[in-house]
Amino acid sequence: MNRGWFIVFEGCDGSGKTTVSKGVYQKLLDAGYPVIYTREPGGIDISEQIRRIILDPSNLAMDRRTEALLYAASRRQHLAEKVIPALKEHKIIICDRFLYSSLVYQGYARGIGIEEVYQINEFAIEGYMPDRTIFLDILPEVGLERIQNRTFKDRLDQESMDFHHRVYEGYQMINQRYSDSIEKFDANRKPEEIIEDVYSYITRLVQE
Repeated sequence: MNRGWFIVFEGCDGSGKTTVSKGVYQKLLDAGYPVIYTREPGGIDISEQIRRIILDPSNLAMDRRTEALLYAASRRQHLAEKVIPALKEHKIIICDRFLYSSLVYQGYARGIGIEEVYQINEFAIEGYMPDRTIFLDILPEVGLERIQNRTFKDRLDQESMDFHHRVYEGYQMINQRYSDSIEKFDANRKPEEIIEDVYSYITRLVQE
C-alpha cells in the first residue's frame, strides 16, 4: 500500500454501523495494517465538544441550519487535526460517518436541501472525500427496534418515524448519486458476518 485510504461507514440509526466499523478496524489492526479508527461528529477534542452540543436531547430549540453548520465545523476540525495527517502518513482511516450523513440528515430529512448542505461542507472539507463509503442497508423500522434498549437516546434517535423514513430515502438518493464510491452491504445479518464481508472487501481494495 503506497498511500492512505479514507473509508467511511454510513447507515441509518440502528444499522450496526458503529459495531461493524469497530470490528473491521480491529481485524485490520490485528492483521498489521496501519489503521486508525475515528468518528463524526467527534474524533478529536474540539469536535467531541461540538458533538455534545448537537446531540444533547435538551437542545430542542436548535435551528436546522445551526445544526448543519455545527456538523460542518466539527468536520473541518476533525479533518484538519486527524484525518489529513493520517492520510499523509499513508494510513487507513476507518471513520464512522462523514459528509453523506449531513447531506441525508440535514439536507434531505431536515429539508434544507442536499445542494445547500453540500455547499456548506464544500468549504469545510476542502476537496477531501472518502475513497470508499460502506453503506449498511437496513429499513428504519428494523434499525430503530434494535436501539430501543439503549440507556441513552440522543436528539436524533428521538426523532419521529417519519423523519427516519426520510433519512432512509435520502440515503437511497445518495447511493445513486455517488454509486462509483459506495459499496452497499445487507445489514440484516449477524454483525460478525457483515464484519467479515466488509473486511474482505477493504483488504482487496487496499491491496490492489
